[in-house]
This record gives sequence, C-alpha cells and structure tokens, in this order.
Amino acid sequence: MHNPPPTLITRRLTLKPQTLEDFDEVAALWADEAVVRFIGGQTRDRQDAWFTHLRNRGFWDLLGYGYWIVRERKSGAFVGEAGFADFMRGMQPDISGRPEAGWALAQSAWGQGYATEAVLAAHQWLDEVHPGRSTCIIDPDHAVSIRIAAKAGYREWGPADYRGSPVLVFEREPPSPRTP
Repeated sequence: MHNPPPTLITRRLTLKPQTLEDFDEVAALWADEAVVRFIGGQTRDRQDAWFTHLRNRGFWDLLGYGYWIVRERKSGAFVGEAGFADFMRGMQPDISGRPEAGWALAQSAWGQGYATEAVLAAHQWLDEVHPGRSTCIIDPDHAVSIRIAAKAGYREWGPADYRGSPVLVFEREPPSPRTP
C-alpha cells in the first residue's frame, strides 16, 4: 500500500485525487467524441467511464502514482484528467513497468495552456517521488499533445502499433539533479 494521492497546486489549477463526486464530469469527458478523437477514437459509456475512474484511482494504491482530476483553482470548474499509469499494453516496444503519462481535457478547457500546466506539475511531482524514465504514446496526428509532451521533456522513441492503430512512443529521462 502506498501513500494516498497528493493534491498539487499550480498557478491556475488544482490536481486532486478522484472522488465519487467527480464521476459525472468524468463520464461527460469520455463521452465526448472530440475529446476521444485522438485517444482511441471511441467514446465510453457510463459503465466504461466508471471503470476508467476506478482504475485511475486504483493505480495510486498499487503503483504509488496515478491520475488526478484537474480543476480550475478559482472557479473549481472541471478541466480534465492528467497523470500516470502502467496499462500493461503488451505492445512493442514494451513500455510496461514504468509510468506512462496521459492527459485528457474537456473541450471547455482547450486552448488555455491548462494541459501543459497540469502535465508539467505532474512531472515535477514524478521527478521528486518516482525518479526514472517515463513514457507516453500519442496519435501521430495529435500535434497539440506532441507539443505538450515535448514541453515536458519527452523525445520521440519511435513509431509503434497499438491495437491496430499507429502511435508514436515518447520517452523522458528525468532531469539531472542540480548541484548546489
């Protein structure tokens, strides 16, 4: 058993552990065709969104990392989800066994820099608590997420196939420790 998920605060956002109260917004996020366009391309019904919500919270207990619910600090408005998982994807190259970064934002939050802010905060936490390599996979046509990954320090590792669809695999080395 690991420590409970922390809450992270940025200039504009709060990244907090999932709660039951977040579920309706999570379900709406995953039911939005525009949101899932580059994340597998399939919307999720309420049951599948529920399984996603439970899984994202459960990663914390088993792995010591997971996903956060992202909200605006001032308004409390739902922004989306961001964090880390190990999905045991069974793809090549095998990225299992290390944190895989991911993020999904509600359309109402697009174009405001929230994804970058949340992803950078999550990686700062990861570097302090779970230093080591991390990965992410991104649809080759999702230029916005590719730019976000680059801002977080990811470099393209190469193309891959995941469940019959092309993806790009990215890898990130943690920053070198600073010397005083």
